[in-house]
Amino acid sequence: MTPIRCVVDTNVPVIANGRNDAASAACVAASARALQQIMARGHVFIDSGGTIVEEYRNNLEPYGQPRPGNVFLKWLLTHEWGGARVTRVALTTKAGDPEDFEELPPPPVGVRYDPSDRKFLAVAAAHDDHPPILQALDSKWWGWKEALARVGISVHFLCPDEIARKYVEKMNL
Repeated sequence: MTPIRCVVDTNVPVIANGRNDAASAACVAASARALQQIMARGHVFIDSGGTIVEEYRNNLEPYGQPRPGNVFLKWLLTHEWGGARVTRVALTTKAGDPEDFEELPPPPVGVRYDPSDRKFLAVAAAHDDHPPILQALDSKWWGWKEALARVGISVHFLCPDEIARKYVEKMNL
């Protein structure tokens, strides 16, 4: 079951929009369903500095075609300041690196945080609820799942079979 209180990685609404040729129709549908469930009765966690919303804006169109990811961004922009459906989590930027945060635990052995992923990880780590991160098809997260769990960050995969195959291919396992 998809968690409806979560951090949403940008690839979920992008894939829901059908903008990733690597995603199967089933993964596109799973991503769209997850966003619909969140909008219907869920809650999203974002950073108070706006970096997650900025990334969404760079990859989605809130006033464009009514594709699922675009609808999600419009919903988020409508609710982001009310507090009932969206929680803005305060993050402290590390000196000298605007893409790194004090709240982000050091990477576990075998994990190298991509700068673009740090904001999602930091939000999940910083909030008292430690909301899971929704992930669609970014295969490196599949390889990180156990290590991240050890530092209190959980990841929910919307397309587990597909991402597992992609991870095996990418890592030549």
